Amino acid sequence: MYKIFIVITVLTIGLTACTKQKVASLQTEYQQTVAKIAYANYNDAYLTAVTLRESINVLIESPSQNTLDAAKEAWLAAREAYGQSEVFRFQEGPIDDVNGPEGLLNAWPLDEAYIDYVDGNTTAGIINDPSIEITPELLENANENGGEKNISVGYHAIEFLLWGQDDANTALMTPGNRPFTDFVTDGTGTASNQDRRGEYLKICADLLVDHLAYVKNQWAENGIYRRTFIEMDAKAAIDKILTGMGILSKSELASERMFVALDNQDQEDEHSCFSDNTHRDVILNAQGIYNLYFGTYTTIDGQTISGTSIQDILAKAEKDKEENYTAVFTETLAAVKEIPAPFDYALTQEAIGGNGPIMTAIKKLQNQGNEIANLASDLDLIISTELPE
Repeated sequence: MYKIFIVITVLTIGLTACTKQKVASLQTEYQQTVAKIAYANYNDAYLTAVTLRESINVLIESPSQNTLDAAKEAWLAAREAYGQSEVFRFQEGPIDDVNGPEGLLNAWPLDEAYIDYVDGNTTAGIINDPSIEITPELLENANENGGEKNISVGYHAIEFLLWGQDDANTALMTPGNRPFTDFVTDGTGTASNQDRRGEYLKICADLLVDHLAYVKNQWAENGIYRRTFIEMDAKAAIDKILTGMGILSKSELASERMFVALDNQDQEDEHSCFSDNTHRDVILNAQGIYNLYFGTYTTIDGQTISGTSIQDILAKAEKDKEENYTAVFTETLAAVKEIPAPFDYALTQEAIGGNGPIMTAIKKLQNQGNEIANLASDLDLIISTELPE
């Protein structure tokens, strides 16, 4: 019996060592998966931003309802890729490290009067101040200058210039309705400073493309950050990945982007208020988290980028817990997809602490964030799901 015990003990130790080696191998493979997904995702964001810029140039050259509508559709399409890429935030990566352009890409909420005219003030904003020369340098330096809501560039500055202010009556369930004539410069246009408005919009589109090109190139196969990421210890890389996923799920998305708007019952606190695209923003952020758990991403041309996933790592390291974690990610995305559109009207139809679709999704996202922290612990990691100060 003693010899049998020794044999069994040796076999157990051998199997444990083999499992640890396999888990370590899977973690390294997962690094490669995430790097491939990050590049594909940011490349899509870049390509759709280029298309948006082209549509904006056509609008400025030939303003009409058709060209304005085309530019709006291009903006909505551009948000599809970028929304999923936000899972790569909060990781000390190229999007929001000390040199990262995130604040120049997706900052919100936005004080409309900082950029252009608003209801009750026809001369508001940089556009309507002829003493200000509109240049790329000026607009970048003006971003968040003097206040967090002083947003001058990025997706939401472009959104405001395409749609105009959202209707204050959310029951109408309509987005902003800026007339295309705001860009007509032959003397028949509406508002004033139409040429400056067009120039401002074109510069915003150029800057958007430039900033996304920077992040895309950092994640490219021979990119500076890509090399750094691949060369770091696999557990350190996964620590960063899970931190980004957890913060986005619990603190940024559930709290900052959803609960604040529900608590205040204010459309000004929703992410894409001018276009009423906030429901898609929420879904896409949740989809990005889902992508990294399952190790898969679908490009804008329908190609599937996939590889070893967190699910695969758990199936080997914590097989008895994998099914529960998988259910959490699946159920959370499903709950988020139940949020009605437009978001600004839907948030007025439910109360905090109730069981409406927005509150249900918030709770699911908060729980998902907690489960991501638990998942990290199961992999011998300790992460925070709170927003950095």
